[in-house]
Amino acid sequence: MMRSKLLSTMVFAALLATTAQAQSPDVSGEITLTAYSGIFQDKYQEAVIKPFMAKYPKVKVSYFASNASSAMLGNLRSQAGDPQTDVVIFDVSTSLIGDKEDLLAELNTSDVPNLADLVPQAIVKEGYGPAVTFDNLVVIYNKEAFPTAPTSLSVLWDKAYAGKMAVTSMPSILGSGLMVMTSAMLKEDYTKSVKQAAAKLAEMAPGVQTFDPKPDAYTLVINGTDVLGTGWNARSQYYADQSQGKLGVMLPQEGTILQINTINLVKGSKNPDAAKAFINYALSPEAQAAFTEAMFYAPVNPKAQVSPAAAARTVAGQLDKTLPLDWAWAATKSDEWNQIWKRQIISAGK
Repeated sequence: MMRSKLLSTMVFAALLATTAQAQSPDVSGEITLTAYSGIFQDKYQEAVIKPFMAKYPKVKVSYFASNASSAMLGNLRSQAGDPQTDVVIFDVSTSLIGDKEDLLAELNTSDVPNLADLVPQAIVKEGYGPAVTFDNLVVIYNKEAFPTAPTSLSVLWDKAYAGKMAVTSMPSILGSGLMVMTSAMLKEDYTKSVKQAAAKLAEMAPGVQTFDPKPDAYTLVINGTDVLGTGWNARSQYYADQSQGKLGVMLPQEGTILQINTINLVKGSKNPDAAKAFINYALSPEAQAAFTEAMFYAPVNPKAQVSPAAAARTVAGQLDKTLPLDWAWAATKSDEWNQIWKRQIISAGK
């Protein structure tokens, strides 16, 4: 019994030592984080990166910005033999591809203790990078064109707004998300067929001014070029504040899809200890709350203390309105659905 107790004590001490090493404030060096450009970059640097570097003064975080998850994946593939990135934040469907292609490293609670606190929906694939933010698909609208706020996804088929809509198509996951939401609106089981959804979206297509909004749907709707669009809640809430009351945000009564961004350790990272320390901090209640307050992404750590005002503008309190969507399964349908968008939906608008 004494021998067993001694072994248990030794194992526990070793575990503590490993955790302490991964999270020690003495960790040092430089790491490169690859994540989204634009507003995401600005807010993430202020809310997460700067406080991390204040807590870990011997670590420098360099931010490499990219405008799309697919571009980040392409960079990881090209650098597979000599990684120049240590940590990457991109959408869940892309991270699942990265896991499968052996581009991302496994993580555990010894390396990243805050993994133990995350909500179940944040564990995307056991042992790999978890969710770092939750977002959801919304319909955005110009308030000047809508005396009464819309409540249903069906507004996208209202001929009164034909030619004044900016709808993002696939390969963006905004497109696959809209496909799933349209199926739900039609009471179709998208896991068996999206035939009805495709036909319905093709009916919408002639009313779409652009399926590839540039600079983005938020700007086009705010300046009145379009009056309806699709987007992500976090960015929509941010731009709503910047729009002087012009931009409205609607979570459709038919439901929405949960968009997940994951945070991942790149396999072959040149500074894994500092990278793990950063990942752990990014998942901490402190960092999660700060980024939610800054940009309205729902926190993945339930210990995050978020103000009621900010929480009300995230999907955190409305998870009952999210449609069940297995992103690992959806990734297997990506090529098929992309072709449906190109050949049946977008072409119907020409």
